[in-house]
Amino acid sequence: MALDKSAEAWDDRYPQISKSWRAHWEYLNTFFSYPPDIRKAIYTTNAIESLNSVIRAAIKKRKVFPTDDSVRKVIYLAIKDAS
Repeated sequence: MALDKSAEAWDDRYPQISKSWRAHWEYLNTFFSYPPDIRKAIYTTNAIESLNSVIRAAIKKRKVFPTDDSVRKVIYLAIKDAS
């Protein structure tokens, strides 16, 4: 099973992940049964993921920032515009 292979690879560093997946497998299995395009739509409509994409887009527009403060301002304005 793919979950067993994943657990072998990651359980040393992140044991809670496979433990959680096994406990909630009936729900995850339903999610994984959808085609990849539908799964992408499901997890990208998550509010946090949406906010992260807004922040990534704002940062991507400006390749270089002169100071750390300028990055903070861009992130602040992106969040303000998103809300």
